[in-house]
Amino acid sequence: MLRAMQLSQECARVLGSLVEKGLTTPQQYPLTINALLAACNQPSNREPVVSYDEGTVQSALDELREQRLIRLVLPSHGRSVVRYRHVLDEALGLDDRQCAILAVLLLRGPQTVGELRTRTERMARFDGPAEVQHELDLLHGREEPLADDIGRRPGQKEERWASPLVDAGDRDPVPGADIGAVTSSSTEGGGTSVREGLPRHDPMGDLRSDLTDLRSEVALLRHELEELRESLGG
Repeated sequence: MLRAMQLSQECARVLGSLVEKGLTTPQQYPLTINALLAACNQPSNREPVVSYDEGTVQSALDELREQRLIRLVLPSHGRSVVRYRHVLDEALGLDDRQCAILAVLLLRGPQTVGELRTRTERMARFDGPAEVQHELDLLHGREEPLADDIGRRPGQKEERWASPLVDAGDRDPVPGADIGAVTSSSTEGGGTSVREGLPRHDPMGDLRSDLTDLRSEVALLRHELEELRESLGG
């Protein structure tokens, strides 16, 4: 069913955000439209960064609902607004690790095994690249594949994986965003070797990303507090 269609960029962002937040911040899940809007527009762990308005997110939700990939959660237990949750796991029989991989592919486009391991850390546990590869093989081996090996980027050593649910060409990461050339000088013989395409570890970048995630979660908590005040008449 899913192979015959492709998600729009907006639907991929909304669905990926719901999956991600369901795994990383279950205490704030399901999400209100405002919380989901903030999740879609957050500047970290997204490629590309977008600035959707509420109408764009609502249209994507309507489309995903027609495809039976999300459900509405009606107000209850003091909550005054409709919330949204994905049913990707139920619809396709996926576990948390497979959902985590798909979330990254939907939110960031084609990824190597190493990138997927790093970028799923807050959603699921993988003890090594081999476990990520195993899940990718399972996703690819389904009757309707959910992950495809699309080959290497020029100068890159690792194969990249993408989800056929979205157009891999449009989802390709910006060159140089996370992958760079590493130059090493050898003192023997005065030679210089250049190894291109190796992941560049940036500790400060990791800290900035974590800080941005925290700010996003604070914003979601503020939305929760505002909704609680409204429900209490204050």
